[in-house]
Amino acid sequence: MPFEGKVALVTGAASGIGRAVAQAFVRERARVIAADIDICDIEGAVPARCDVTKPALVEAVVARTIDEFGRVDCAVNNAGIEGARAPLAEYDDAEWTRVINVNLFGVFFCMKHELRAMTRQGGGAIVNVASIFGMRGAADASAYVAAKHGVIGLTRAAALEVASQGIRVNAVCPGYTATPMVMDRGIQARHDPAAMARMVAREPMERLGSPREIAEAILWLCSDAASFVTGEALAVDGGFLAR
Repeated sequence: MPFEGKVALVTGAASGIGRAVAQAFVRERARVIAADIDICDIEGAVPARCDVTKPALVEAVVARTIDEFGRVDCAVNNAGIEGARAPLAEYDDAEWTRVINVNLFGVFFCMKHELRAMTRQGGGAIVNVASIFGMRGAADASAYVAAKHGVIGLTRAAALEVASQGIRVNAVCPGYTATPMVMDRGIQARHDPAAMARMVAREPMERLGSPREIAEAILWLCSDAASFVTGEALAVDGGFLAR
């Protein structure tokens, strides 16, 4: 059990990839803080309410993790939203701000306080959840694409800053994954067979990924098995970006 006794903080843990990550850490006997704007009900994890767009609340949840468990060994910054779909020239200003605040500023605020804690304790691992659309473009999703590109940039910049301090910072870039964001909101693939067919057709494996598959890649990056990996943006996408 490589995570037995270690402390993991997971944001956006109420559903989708974040929930799968928190459950995987619990399975591996880590002590887990499951943070979300909604209260999480994950057996074996400590729920914490947190809006990642509010710096004071982010600082508080990191402080709570340390108060309860003494340290934070692994941090997975997963909280994110899909945002509206519209051409850039027609994109609503308020919606742009909302998407950037959650998907980019939220990661920045989390990393800022996680890195401070990890620097004091002398090590740790951070994984930021980006997207395949942080590595390429997508029409009608400019805010989401810009934010996820920014997440990868933050990941690489931070990795260089702390590489000599025993702290590793990486990103995971999921492909189309069967999460509520894809299935029930945003693209609404569960309710739109044509949209589902288009996504599946774009995947060389001819299926969507599962949250569990993304979670397993995240746990690997957090583990000592990835001890020489930092500054990486790892695509977990069924071959989508290989085309």
